[in-house]
Amino acid sequence: MRLDLSSEDLAFREDVRAFLDEKLTPELRQAGRRATSVFIDKTYSLAWQKILHARGWVAPAWPVRYGGTGWTEMQRYIFAAESARAGAPSLAPMGLKMVGPVIMGYGTQAQQAYYLPRILSGEDYWCQGYSEPGAGSDLAALQLRAELDGDHYVLNGSKIWTTHAHWANRMFCLVRTRTEGKAQAGITFLLLNMDTPGVSVRPIITLAGEHEVNQVYFDNVVVPVSGRVGQENEGWTVAKYLLEFERGGGSAAGLKVSYERLKVLAKTERSDAGGALIDDPGFRSKLSAMGVVLDAVEMTEHRVLAELASGRNPGPASSMLKTQGTEAIQKLDELAIEGLAAYARVDQMAARAPDAGQDFVGPEHGLTCMARYLNNRASSIYGGSNEIQRDIMARLVLGL
Repeated sequence: MRLDLSSEDLAFREDVRAFLDEKLTPELRQAGRRATSVFIDKTYSLAWQKILHARGWVAPAWPVRYGGTGWTEMQRYIFAAESARAGAPSLAPMGLKMVGPVIMGYGTQAQQAYYLPRILSGEDYWCQGYSEPGAGSDLAALQLRAELDGDHYVLNGSKIWTTHAHWANRMFCLVRTRTEGKAQAGITFLLLNMDTPGVSVRPIITLAGEHEVNQVYFDNVVVPVSGRVGQENEGWTVAKYLLEFERGGGSAAGLKVSYERLKVLAKTERSDAGGALIDDPGFRSKLSAMGVVLDAVEMTEHRVLAELASGRNPGPASSMLKTQGTEAIQKLDELAIEGLAAYARVDQMAARAPDAGQDFVGPEHGLTCMARYLNNRASSIYGGSNEIQRDIMARLVLGL
């Protein structure tokens, strides 16, 4: 595993930095800086996606034949790291990072030709129909029924915690097409239009006061068989393939950006003794320990990168990275709340928008700390809970 950059990689990094300096507007940087989760306002994520698409940089991990960049693993890492440091808003991952690769791997040529260009351009904005009121972590227990009727399915049931369903025009969805036998063997993977008659979206307001997730209802919703990805009753295999792309704990570069923000906060906020918080021995010790954790996450990330660059599967290291990364996110949030003290509790949602132009109480870096803390409590659950990741590591590494 090599940690130094080649001359070609250094030149590429300078190219990326120049591009980000030129194309990232102050408004886009502020949108990235004030984001409270990986899912930011569609207005800003699509604006940045359009800029990247024009440069041909919107899908670094896609194969070239589908519109990818042809970058090496190291170049993709450099781009992600520099984007995080520059404060670029994140792109909606449902299309580019999740259903896009699934359509490449399991979709028909017609599905690939139709959907992949629309995902790249942002013309289609996707949501994920997986969890249900009685089937969250136990995904195999899903009950949204899809009855085959000629050349279409008729759907009845609901999905929950559906991120950005109120903005999406497409959904990739797991449905139950068979009830007998093993639960996993009766699931099918469908693509559908959100404007189909019978689809309704009800907002769920999170603890952070944000409308990010929803419950989606299906009342005799007709979906053509042509929207099926893979074979009927084999959707569990497709779903597991998609989870390989969903699982992740946040890159080390992104975590280190949050860490630098935390250090700035510690230099500006006051301790109980009256001096700068960073001079408080107790808080300084916590900061130092957090730095060690982030170094460990970065090394794990480089290990995974080295395995991928060699054409090998990183195996349980990806579960370790997911666990390390999400728990580090939560710890950074906790330290930020501790550092802000009373300012962390002030509800200033209207002032958080990049274009709000409103006065706010306390420091600007405190506007989103509580919302991040509340939102990121879910990071150790989605994409495969950390308990499941530890079970994978125990079996594959320790042989338990």
